[in-house]
Amino acid sequence: MTERDIPDSWSSASGREPDQNKRLSRTEQFGETQPFDAPATGSNSKSVKRRKKNHKKGLPIDSNSKETAQISNNSDKWPRWMKSWTLWLVLLMLIPGSVGFLAMAMLFKLPAAPNCPSIFWPLASASVRLHCAQLAASKQTVNDLLQAIALVKQLPQNHPLHGEINRFIEEWSRDILKLADESFQTGNLEEAIATAKKIPEDVAAYKLVDEQVGKWELIWSKAETTYNSAIAEVKERRWQSAFMLSAKMLRVDNQYWAGTKYDQLNRLIAAAREDGDKLGKAESLANSKVVDNLLEAIKLAESIGQESYLYQKAQQAIPAFGHQMLELAKAKLDKKDADEALNIARQIPESTKLQGETDDFIAIADAKRSAWIGNVSGLQAAIAQAQQISPSRPVYNEAQQLIARWQLEIEDVANLEKARILASQGTVPNLTAAIAQIQLIPASNPRASEARQEMDRWNAQIETIEDQPYLDRAEQIAIFDDINSLQAAIAQASEIRRGRALYPEARKKIRTWVGKIQRIQDQPYLDQAQELAQSGNLTAAINAAQQIASSGRALSGDAQAAINDWEGQIRTRENWKKAQEVGAAGTPEALVEAIRLADRVSNNSILRMDANQAIDQWSQQLLEIARSQGQSDIARGIDIAKSIPRGSAAYSAAQEQIKAWQDFLNPQPKPQPQPESLPFPQSTTTNGQ
Repeated sequence: MTERDIPDSWSSASGREPDQNKRLSRTEQFGETQPFDAPATGSNSKSVKRRKKNHKKGLPIDSNSKETAQISNNSDKWPRWMKSWTLWLVLLMLIPGSVGFLAMAMLFKLPAAPNCPSIFWPLASASVRLHCAQLAASKQTVNDLLQAIALVKQLPQNHPLHGEINRFIEEWSRDILKLADESFQTGNLEEAIATAKKIPEDVAAYKLVDEQVGKWELIWSKAETTYNSAIAEVKERRWQSAFMLSAKMLRVDNQYWAGTKYDQLNRLIAAAREDGDKLGKAESLANSKVVDNLLEAIKLAESIGQESYLYQKAQQAIPAFGHQMLELAKAKLDKKDADEALNIARQIPESTKLQGETDDFIAIADAKRSAWIGNVSGLQAAIAQAQQISPSRPVYNEAQQLIARWQLEIEDVANLEKARILASQGTVPNLTAAIAQIQLIPASNPRASEARQEMDRWNAQIETIEDQPYLDRAEQIAIFDDINSLQAAIAQASEIRRGRALYPEARKKIRTWVGKIQRIQDQPYLDQAQELAQSGNLTAAINAAQQIASSGRALSGDAQAAINDWEGQIRTRENWKKAQEVGAAGTPEALVEAIRLADRVSNNSILRMDANQAIDQWSQQLLEIARSQGQSDIARGIDIAKSIPRGSAAYSAAQEQIKAWQDFLNPQPKPQPQPESLPFPQSTTTNGQ
């Protein structure tokens, strides 16, 4: 109903009341304020149409019409603040803007994200599954990535999102492999393989698993082989090879092996090398077979710790060093140096684990030391010591054999002691009685060898007493040094028979006296030969001395030395004579040969001075010939000059002449004069202008 339809009988107040109620109901319904100037619905629209029609017909609008007047009268009755145009302008701006803002907010408001943990998955849509899978995969853990794959891989192959889902499954599978590779790079091969194997076999990306696992296992196997090979080289103390193998680990495509294990291996090699040096020094000390060095070697081996790869070798070396000490002690005991043997054995450390063997050796050595005293009480003490060795010990049988031997020796020692007392008198009868006493000891008894040695010694004393007068008389006769006296002395000394104690000494004196006789007999002949040589008859001198030289008598050596000297003099004369004959030809070749022959003259010969003068003369002739030849043939002159021997008078002049000719034949290029450097003219312009 328009204002025109309102009956005249409705008051203004009553006409507004329905409109206000209507506005309130709309406000309650829509929750927003309706603008006052908004067009009404219903009959009011008809009124507007009528106005439009009247306007189209060109009817003038009377502003002072009755309706206008009525509205003015009504508006005069509104509150004053409602008549302000500013208020209406503000309302017209705020109300449409608010409505537009609310409409846009409602339009762009996203639906609430689904709560993935509380979703009932059998009824969940593909988009929800994909959304929740992406959320899980974003955490980048193995379990979350596997959960993401499990959420989407159950969708059918013909689903519209199948292509997108396969792409995500491929991406997530590769993410799992990356996480597995991180485990592999940190040194957890089994964890990496187990992680990779968790990728479902029915996804397309599973084909990458076997390939990646095979690559990991190959890298790991090669790294382990290199590492173990380096350790094996360390155990054999081949340090250079071990370091070369460790360097290979830097090229391993794994951070754990190329980093952690490489550093560990290098530290291990360095530590093992120090231990190897210790063990090498210990072995070097042990090879000296000196007790103090062996003890030092054991200390060095003991200093190698259990964490070292050379610990086992060191532990094996310690007993070996101990055995060497025990062998040194046994060697001393074999030489009957029981005190030193016991001293060595008692120094063997317990770390050698030879305590049992050492105790057994000490027990046997101590008993032998008592037995070697050589008297009955010593043997009895030795037997008592040996009887203390337990039957469970390895040396028990040896101890029982020694006891049996020492028991037999007790009776032998008594005979030895009695014989020694008799022999101590030093007379032939007493020595003879001592020999008779010692012969009571059977050859099968333990002391039989000792008894034989004593008997031989006493026999030698008897023979010396008996034969010494012959030797003394021979020396008294030979003091005159003439042939008859020497022959008589030889005859006297020959009374001493072969095999007796003084026979070697008698033979030595006889050889001396025979030599004196031969010198007395042969010296005149050698003197005669020397006289012939001094007279210049060297050939006759050689013939005279030849018989003495070939006789093998005392002067044969002197005669042979004289013959050699005389023969050298003959050769010197021959060379000198031949040199003079050859040099007389005067040709360069003859002069060179003459110089060579003259140079053979011995420095001890009286002809050496003449030979030196001739060599200087012939050298000067060669230089003159060379200069003469050089005038027409320089090359020939150089060859002749080069034949002049070093040390001759013309040698220096010849070398200077050779140099002059060579400079003439091969002149040095003259140095070219350097052009004077002209100063660069100073430019009066810049930039080429």
